[in-house]
Amino acid sequence: MKVYNFSPGPACLPEAVLKQAQEELVCYGGSGMSVMEMSHRSADFQEIIDKAEKDLRTLMAIPDNYKVLFLQGGASLQFSMVPINLMTTHKRAYYLKTGAFAKKAIAEAKKVGEVIVPVSSEDKTFSYIPDTTPDMFDREADYVHITSNNTIYGTRFTKIPDTNGIPLVSDMSSMILSETVNVSDYALIYAGAQKNIGPAGVTVVIVREDLLGKAPSSTPSMLDYKILADEGSMYNTPPTYGIYIAGLVFAHLLKEGGVPVMQKRNEEKAKLLYDYLDSSSLFKPTAEKKDRSLMNVTFVTGDEALDKKFISEAKAHGIVNIKGHRSVGGMRASIYNAMPIEGVQTLIDFMKEFEKNA
Repeated sequence: MKVYNFSPGPACLPEAVLKQAQEELVCYGGSGMSVMEMSHRSADFQEIIDKAEKDLRTLMAIPDNYKVLFLQGGASLQFSMVPINLMTTHKRAYYLKTGAFAKKAIAEAKKVGEVIVPVSSEDKTFSYIPDTTPDMFDREADYVHITSNNTIYGTRFTKIPDTNGIPLVSDMSSMILSETVNVSDYALIYAGAQKNIGPAGVTVVIVREDLLGKAPSSTPSMLDYKILADEGSMYNTPPTYGIYIAGLVFAHLLKEGGVPVMQKRNEEKAKLLYDYLDSSSLFKPTAEKKDRSLMNVTFVTGDEALDKKFISEAKAHGIVNIKGHRSVGGMRASIYNAMPIEGVQTLIDFMKEFEKNA
């Protein structure tokens, strides 16, 4: 039975990409071998990683003075790498506390230097994005860190904060390539691949060149952005197959019309689901309306037993991985780029039926 996978990550991938990967699994092009057994030093793989970078640069209109890195360790390793590499002049950074992953990033940054948290939405279970003003960033600092989309709580920054001239860093793991962003507004962007880019195991880092080379000399080589950039993401063996799949996804998105087309589709999908939730007498969205995520839609019935029943019956109807995170409860529908609008409509139809019979 075909299922609609609403997992927050690893998440669904475009069917066309999976089919292409299937066709090329045993033999890639004229290489006579699978990408999985191909040397990362080979001309064939160099072509794969070069094209992946070129296509990502096109998709996001990445300026020439930014390096694109394909790394490992997930966004979680970036929680440490960012402060190690960037918190080197003032030994201080601002972090906006808007969710569980922002909290983890703060904890890691505190091991490196001083962390200032000017705003937090923890008082309301991270159900909103707190307002900021430029005067909140009134001390010399190396950067301001935000989590652009909060996967667990279903919120997102609908506008970037005015940081009073301090470089901006963003964890875009759960929203990269889902809507247009101006890369020049950021000093560094990082994202785990397993939501909108490809399988788990690849992390994309987009970093402005003038920020390279600032890590202390004691920094392990594998944690130094400059060394990794100088080696073209191949200081060691990179996650070759994950990069190959990411490259297929980038090419697929370009063929579909690029990020503006994805954004339009994502806005349509999210509006469909939120409109139903706002009209429902049973299901209630948990995020404040002004800050709702396009990617992760969180909702509850208010009755844990009923939530459990819904999740169980949804699975029987081919709607899987809909359970919400334990800190929020209820349900979470992750509607990344690869989730077709038919999947969202199928979910809504089932919710209507469930509500009628509840």
